[in-house]
Amino acid sequence: MTAPLLVIAAGGTGGHMFPAQALAEAMLRRGWRVKLMTDERGARYTGGFPHSVEIEEIPSGTFARGGALSKVTTPLQIGRGIAAACWRFMRDKPSVVVGFGGYPAIPAMGAAWLLKLPRMIHEQNGVLGRVNEIFASRVDAIACGTWPTKLPDGQEGIHVGNPVRGAVLEKEGAPYIPPGDYPMSILVMGGSQGARILSDMVPPAIAALPDDLRRNIRVSHQARDEDGERVTEFYAAEGINADVKPFFKDVPRRMSEAQLVISRSGASSVADISVIGRPSILVPFAAAAADHQTANARGLKEAGAAIVIPERLLTAESLAEQIASVLEHPRGATQMAHAALSVAIPDATERLVAMVEELARGPQTP
Repeated sequence: MTAPLLVIAAGGTGGHMFPAQALAEAMLRRGWRVKLMTDERGARYTGGFPHSVEIEEIPSGTFARGGALSKVTTPLQIGRGIAAACWRFMRDKPSVVVGFGGYPAIPAMGAAWLLKLPRMIHEQNGVLGRVNEIFASRVDAIACGTWPTKLPDGQEGIHVGNPVRGAVLEKEGAPYIPPGDYPMSILVMGGSQGARILSDMVPPAIAALPDDLRRNIRVSHQARDEDGERVTEFYAAEGINADVKPFFKDVPRRMSEAQLVISRSGASSVADISVIGRPSILVPFAAAAADHQTANARGLKEAGAAIVIPERLLTAESLAEQIASVLEHPRGATQMAHAALSVAIPDATERLVAMVEELARGPQTP
């Protein structure tokens, strides 16, 4: 008997791919076959997926970039992608199709709708992304990573949380070492789109800290390739111990060792911070669609786990003041770490799995 097939439709950024990866890992453990449908761009983010996940590239497109010619060719690309996905689904019928957003998800989700296959979406942010908004009224269920999630009128969501990778779960609730007069770690994460302002503001903010605090600080700073050299040189000139890279493969370990995390408030970052349980300073990406990163940060802020600084108010001076407010108060920092854990949903993957399996069983007769 052939194992049931789950098709995951996702792409665009790590924010879509990380929860998709978590679901893929869980479904493989349950004996399912898993395929990931994405486009050429999305395929660049698949390095962390288990080798047994079949990656299928399907053409797609977006209206968000490009000129007049792109606006004409994009519908043709999407149409070709949907046709290709329909053909593949008819040859190997999925039991469930799950979309995680991003324009590379359009063909698989469009094909699932046309073929009336069991289908659902998972929205990571507090506001639906453009692609998930298109399909919100065309799916059987909507799983929400951030709560509350703003949904179209008449649509209901189920709060499951944002699945995190296995490497993050291994560090779930790792003991927090409060700040003190000994080496301390700060982890800086900017995300693929919003890293520049943190590269501009964090180094001078740390340099502005009192000497007795600054001398104990070690920094792990994710900076884009084009910013890495200047950030490295600044830290070195100020005598600050810093490891600057465009991407850390061991973020969960670095986060578990940190006394403070400074980050954008992408959904995956917020989920990781919550599950591991660390104090954070969050700077929502102002250009995020519908200001969804501010919505993402709300839970940690209201729990007293995070300090949220709007981008328009971020300066090196204001950031230095907030960093000091955490690192000079060990009791308060420990309370922030515990507060982060209080809003975590470490079983988000299991909740999402339950929805997938329920869809696969189909309507139950009373």
